[in-house]
Amino acid sequence: MILPFSIYIIKCNNGHYYTGFTRNINQRLSSHKEGKVSYTKDKLPVKLVHVSQFIDVKKAYDFERYLKSGSGMAFRNKRLL
Repeated sequence: MILPFSIYIIKCNNGHYYTGFTRNINQRLSSHKEGKVSYTKDKLPVKLVHVSQFIDVKKAYDFERYLKSGSGMAFRNKRLL
């Protein structure tokens, strides 16, 4: 079952990670791969490394915000990658 809200992590060709939120994971990944996302367009190719899906939009936004924090990055590196 695909839930409506996704938090995703992609690895850029420079070794950095990008964390984002979307309501349509397939469309968003296509946008990244086609160079339509400003942050990643000069860091192609990108590779999807993790997706977490949520039924509740607030929980999805909260998890994205957490993953972008210092402790969230440590959690990401230890548990999600």
